[in-house]
Amino acid sequence: MSGNIKHIQEQAAEQIGAASDIACLEEVRIRFLGRKGVLADLLSKVSSLPAAERPAFGKAANQLKQELTQLFQERFNQLKNDLLSAPSQDIDVTLPGVARELGSRHPVTEVVDTICKIFNNLGFKVFEGPEVETEHNNFTALNIPLEHSSRDAFDTFYLDCKKSGLSDERLLLRSHTSPGQVRIMKQYKPPLAIIVPGRVYRPDAVDASHSFMFHQVEGLLVDENVRFSDLKGVLEHFAKEMFGRDIKMRFRPHYFPFTEPSAEADISCIICKGKKNTSKQKKCSVCGGKGWLEILGAGMVHPAVFKAVGYPSKKYTGFAFGMGVERIAMLKYGINDIRLFFDNDIRFLKQF
Repeated sequence: MSGNIKHIQEQAAEQIGAASDIACLEEVRIRFLGRKGVLADLLSKVSSLPAAERPAFGKAANQLKQELTQLFQERFNQLKNDLLSAPSQDIDVTLPGVARELGSRHPVTEVVDTICKIFNNLGFKVFEGPEVETEHNNFTALNIPLEHSSRDAFDTFYLDCKKSGLSDERLLLRSHTSPGQVRIMKQYKPPLAIIVPGRVYRPDAVDASHSFMFHQVEGLLVDENVRFSDLKGVLEHFAKEMFGRDIKMRFRPHYFPFTEPSAEADISCIICKGKKNTSKQKKCSVCGGKGWLEILGAGMVHPAVFKAVGYPSKKYTGFAFGMGVERIAMLKYGINDIRLFFDNDIRFLKQF
């Protein structure tokens, strides 16, 4: 049996040295050290030896296994080093490597951050409210009456559940970010200046200018002696920072239940620069020849809102404003279809 061990050792050493690559070496390893290899077959015959010869044979077989394992490892390391150091005919090392493609920020996220940064530089703090709101915060506290069309089920996503402990309090997906005003005013006392960015939901039919989910940024400033002129100054600063210093701004009277007086703010068209044109052939494709683009709604906080949150309306005044982020992004980047923001088309997103 000792002769067999020596013969196996010589044969294995010869085949290990002759292995030309790692794959061939693995075949040799399996042939000698595999579960059904030469060494395993040799060890299976130990039981046929006399009891006195078994210890010596077992020791010699284990020693052989260790020697062969070491030979295999040394040859493997040698072949691996040769492979790494020798240039391959299949690989052109002069070619540039394959770079991992990095993603980019979504245009809506980019615009939200830009808006927040502009107002943050004016001293406004950023807060975020929950997307599931109470009917009280979304409507009642904002002076929106029961008969208002926005409270109808056709205009709001009501949830099939009620707030725990309040059997008459319905929950809904917020239809605007204005409930954030209510939450902040209930939690903090004036003076305060905040903006509330976030997603809002309305059951609108999806088309080029409408979506059932979109983004808004709500703003609020409350202090003593706050005037409408303060609102105009803040919004004009925002518009110039967002769209350029050469744009103009105007305010048109409007109605919002939670502000009085209320207004909608327009900026001069960023394409035709506010040059009104009535010619049918030369009308601006963005403003339609009007020269103005609506960007947001605003106004002085209604005394009824202050009453709902416990602010003395005779002591404090404030202004609020709200804007659609997709609307701002479409104007800023010249995009004509809101659906592009949510289609996840990589060709569109790569442009930002």
